[in-house]
Amino acid sequence: MLREKIYIASDHAGFALKQEITNFLNKQNIILEDLGPFCNERCDYPDYAHLLSSKINDNSFGILVCGSGIGMSIAANRHKNIRCALCNEPLSAKLSREHNDANVLALGARLTGVDMAFEIITNFINTSFSGGRHCVRISKIEENL
Repeated sequence: MLREKIYIASDHAGFALKQEITNFLNKQNIILEDLGPFCNERCDYPDYAHLLSSKINDNSFGILVCGSGIGMSIAANRHKNIRCALCNEPLSAKLSREHNDANVLALGARLTGVDMAFEIITNFINTSFSGGRHCVRISKIEENL
């Protein structure tokens, strides 16, 4: 794994998949902090996207789960230094790390099965940023925030 810690959060629609992911990562002895929610009662995804985004640093990744992944990714990307990628299959997760230096992964619980989510996460956390020509592009994203 490329980072020391992973933060994870969801809304009510993503709660069950978040629990599966938490179990999956805990079995791999990955340092994980679950930011909630801790039940599947209705809640607002921006609250959890903002909370998780406030904790991300150079030594951490984030995983956000809502019904489609769209709301979480939009909310997270409002934060400086957050590059949240909504991924629906493993290749986009790999490319989001290699080319975009994504540090937060968004998943849609209504669109992504558990096994597919595990493959996506595995690619995301085990892929390095390529650097090089991509650094210029990342700096252009950051300068407009």
